[in-house]
Amino acid sequence: MTPEEVGAQLQAALGGDGVETSVSEGGRWARATVDVPADRWVDALTAARDRLGCDFFDWLTGVDEEQQGFTVVAHVWSTTDRHGVLIRTRVPRDKPAVASVVDVYPGAAWHERETHEMFGIDFPGHPNLVPLLLPPEFEGHPLRKDFVLAARVAKPWPGAKEPGESHAEAAKRRQPMRPPGVPAPGEWGPAPPEEARPERPERPARDRAARPRPERPARNTPDQGARQAPPGGPEETPPEGA
Repeated sequence: MTPEEVGAQLQAALGGDGVETSVSEGGRWARATVDVPADRWVDALTAARDRLGCDFFDWLTGVDEEQQGFTVVAHVWSTTDRHGVLIRTRVPRDKPAVASVVDVYPGAAWHERETHEMFGIDFPGHPNLVPLLLPPEFEGHPLRKDFVLAARVAKPWPGAKEPGESHAEAAKRRQPMRPPGVPAPGEWGPAPPEEARPERPERPARDRAARPRPERPARNTPDQGARQAPPGGPEETPPEGA
């Protein structure tokens, strides 16, 4: 089936009320995309499994849409008919929650835990919605756009901020922005008082010329051409045949 046919079948299975279909980018890898209300989320995933034969749960994640809330999107795939579908829904920012689909696709358990941890989206009905990647003492949701990255405040990002921005020196530079509640570099706390160090007495300069050098005894080097006689007298030449 083509992506258009996949979207049309899923829309017909859901009754078409509040369901919108489209086709994603990607050419030959394009996917049918079906947007549903949050209260039809479980119905949409169930219909994708039962009516479209999508037996493989690929992935689920969230998208921070800022004031518009969060988009939850899942991709499922049919291993028999070789087609997939993207299913999306929108949840409000103040209370982001959508029902868990672990009963429909058990493979969604890991993905819902990660999305809950990174975006703060709740999945009622999940059997064990506990932290997956971050330590227990971590505060906040790091994939939200309002999450403060203090490291980027202390050290500016070295590359372009957005796709299409130039790295050239002549390009217009973006004015540095500091998230609310984060101090500017150099204002992280009061500077510690400098400890008083005792002054060291100055050392007198060394005068090497004033210090007498001991004279070394001269070496008694024998003449290289002369043969040195052994102790006790001149060297005697042994007679022939001795």
